[in-house]
Amino acid sequence: MSVLGRLSFARCRSVGLLSVVLVAALLGACSGGKDDKKAAGQAVARVNKSELTVHQINFLLAQQRGLRPEQADAASRQILERLIDQELALQKAGDQKLDRDARVVAQLEAARREIISRAYFERVGDGAPKPTPADVKKYYDANPALFAQRRVYQLQEITIEATPDKARALGDVLKKSKSINEFVEYLKANGLKYAGNQVVRGAEQLPMNLLPALGGMSNGQSVFNATPTGASVLVLLNAKPQAVDEKQAQPAIEQYLFNDQKRRLIAQDLKSLRGSAEITYLGKFADGAKAAGAAPAASPTAADVAASAVGATPALQGAAGMPITPSTAASGSLDSKTITKGLGLK
Repeated sequence: MSVLGRLSFARCRSVGLLSVVLVAALLGACSGGKDDKKAAGQAVARVNKSELTVHQINFLLAQQRGLRPEQADAASRQILERLIDQELALQKAGDQKLDRDARVVAQLEAARREIISRAYFERVGDGAPKPTPADVKKYYDANPALFAQRRVYQLQEITIEATPDKARALGDVLKKSKSINEFVEYLKANGLKYAGNQVVRGAEQLPMNLLPALGGMSNGQSVFNATPTGASVLVLLNAKPQAVDEKQAQPAIEQYLFNDQKRRLIAQDLKSLRGSAEITYLGKFADGAKAAGAAPAASPTAADVAASAVGATPALQGAAGMPITPSTAASGSLDSKTITKGLGLK
């Protein structure tokens, strides 16, 4: 993804029972009763005794971000066919009284809670102030690695499966190794599984805490990074300068700063809600709450809302990674056959 961000939309490739029921519940697709009177021109299809409307199509069209005007007609027809499939399944599900199944009822309730709570948090986020030109300039100047000094990196990555103790020791092994191939031979000799590949990444596609290390490296040098499942080694093959000026970066920075303000407002509001509410943990959760001592973590719903708000510019968020250690000893690149073979992995 470039600094300016890319918009994408998800396409639904299969129709499951839950999606069928949810679409019906949220869009009013389940119809056919006496009260189901459509205004002239709104119905686009009739499935047995039920009608599908243009409003249902328009609602789903609006969810497809990045859809170009010339694609709208074809997309509308695809959506209509999907709605027909859903309506047919809905009618059969109704005959079998699946809407009364305990599992379906629980899923519907969970979806209802998610949708309504998300709508609330999105409304809270709508109060975020728009960033000023001064805010944009400050962010641009504070992050030269993303903009003025931006580079595109060609990297070779080795991902290693290891216990925490073994992973920590690998950092020292890498420093002492004369080459990446020698380091890989050590992995083989010690029965450590690994896999590798080559990637090309812009600075904005990498964790923020990795950029200072990469910025000071020469071609062939490597970076060691402990991970929750072991470790990874990045070998710098090439770095090509590709700066982005402030005017180019402005839309992405504005969007990021705006979404960041939304996240802050949501977090503050949730903290206030928890502070003013009477929350009592019961049963097996009571002891865990006392042991934690500090305030409980934010709810998944709030976290999801905050995260989804920055969908177009994830690169500007940075990332809190594990400790990163540059290594100048293990230089050189690994031949493609060795790096893809690993030990026990294909």
